[in-house]
Amino acid sequence: MVGFAGKSAVAGCAGLMALLGAPVPATAVAEQCANPTGTYTAAVPWGQRLIDPARVWPLSRGTGQLVAVIGTGVDGGNGQFARGQLVGGQGTEAEDCDGRGTIAAGIVGAQPDPSTTFAGIAPGVKLLPLRYTQANGGGDPGQLASAIETALNRGAGIILIAVPAASDSPALSGAVSRAREKGALIVSPAAGTQQGQTSYPTATPGVLAVGSTNQAGEAVQAESGSYLGISAPGAELVSTSAGAGGTVAHRWPVSDPGLAAAHVAGVAALVRAYHPGLSPEQVVARLTLTAHRGPGGGHDPRRGWGSIDAYAAVSAAIPAGTPGPGGPPSVGPDSVVVPAAAPARGGADKVSGVLALAGVAAAVAAGVVVAAVRRGKRRGWRPSRFVER
Repeated sequence: MVGFAGKSAVAGCAGLMALLGAPVPATAVAEQCANPTGTYTAAVPWGQRLIDPARVWPLSRGTGQLVAVIGTGVDGGNGQFARGQLVGGQGTEAEDCDGRGTIAAGIVGAQPDPSTTFAGIAPGVKLLPLRYTQANGGGDPGQLASAIETALNRGAGIILIAVPAASDSPALSGAVSRAREKGALIVSPAAGTQQGQTSYPTATPGVLAVGSTNQAGEAVQAESGSYLGISAPGAELVSTSAGAGGTVAHRWPVSDPGLAAAHVAGVAALVRAYHPGLSPEQVVARLTLTAHRGPGGGHDPRRGWGSIDAYAAVSAAIPAGTPGPGGPPSVGPDSVVVPAAAPARGGADKVSGVLALAGVAAAVAAGVVVAAVRRGKRRGWRPSRFVER
């Protein structure tokens, strides 16, 4: 992330001094922590314009949703978090020297404020700040697994991995399985900045893996794979800053592939608040079916099924049980549902809903046709024994 490299070096020196038994000056500890760039008052940030949460707020503000933010903690002293919005208690961390957790939490749920043009996506949510790492980069997968378990025990329905781990472990994959059993949606970024890197639990089945894009729609992270589900803004962003001391203050521009997942977690909270009966799989289907497709219309290994569309994801009339990209498991492993493009922005709400429904219907129909053709080929185009003669 922009602005954190120097801080990490200072933190490493302070840690070494402590290990050697040397006293660490209080000023050195203060200087190593994140500080605000200022209060952002320029044009609405591009990531916020793309998501356009204010358009969704008449329908949903995420009220009733508890979003766990797992990473470096969240500084509750920023004035854009409402009183009582950060849920405290055992295992939580309302301090964030590193700053990344506070930035991610602000993207999810910072309150609108007249002193700034920045606001979070779902200001009605409650945030559960959990710290499992303080180091620059990824953390220990075992500690991350413990943080996920804490989030589940505290009742989080959406779990945002603000800082993923660089390796997997049986404990981490087990925590993901328990989250699925309890109906919690885990959203995790593809944060690898070098070819061949894999983030966890991002690549774990059952996790909504998020790719990061810039203003031009280009993928920011180097990590890629078939597990990528969707993409969202992750470069040159604005959000809440740690170290604000009770004021409204921000950091910008910040670029971190991990922040793309914060946008998706915020939109997932809007969806679940408006459609409270949806399972995690149904939420993922909504997000991916209504995403804005790339030029080819198919899956991109770095951007998933396209760029997230918050309004379409919340408002589209999608029949219950509609499969997401890939089709239902019962159709077979070689079947493919080609998802339709999301409705264009700016049209009437009623028309958008009709177009979204038509797109989903086309996606389902495409899956049925592809499955039928492939089954026919396997039978050598012989009629089924169930066909009337």
